[in-house]
Amino acid sequence: MKFLHSMVRVRDLDQSLDFYVSKLGLIETKRIEVPAGEFTLIYLATEIGAPEVELTYNWGSTENYDTGRSFGHLAFEVDDIYQTCQNLQDNGVTINRPPRCGNMAFIKSPDGISIELLQKGKPLAPQEPWLSMENIGTW
Repeated sequence: MKFLHSMVRVRDLDQSLDFYVSKLGLIETKRIEVPAGEFTLIYLATEIGAPEVELTYNWGSTENYDTGRSFGHLAFEVDDIYQTCQNLQDNGVTINRPPRCGNMAFIKSPDGISIELLQKGKPLAPQEPWLSMENIGTW
């Protein structure tokens, strides 16, 4: 058995692609337009061949997609948790749970999907400004 992808529905395709591609750094591996069904599927990954995140965009839908408690989060390993969080914050992404421990942080996509960022290897030494209370968002 091989894990292939997780699917999330998105309300604004351009906003979601800006988040996942421009800010988070995923690459688009495949795009499928289905005019008969009025939807678009976009597959994103950290690299070709890696498990993917499938964005499903239903054309013209005004439905509010609630994630509920049954879906937890997506998780990505990063080379430097502090630099990644700083880059995301500099690009307008709220760090909901700062990487105070040097190992883990949480952000949310424009559609409210929780995303866990995990430090590759051993945790980094705690450092400012991530230790300060004013950097804590709502998690």
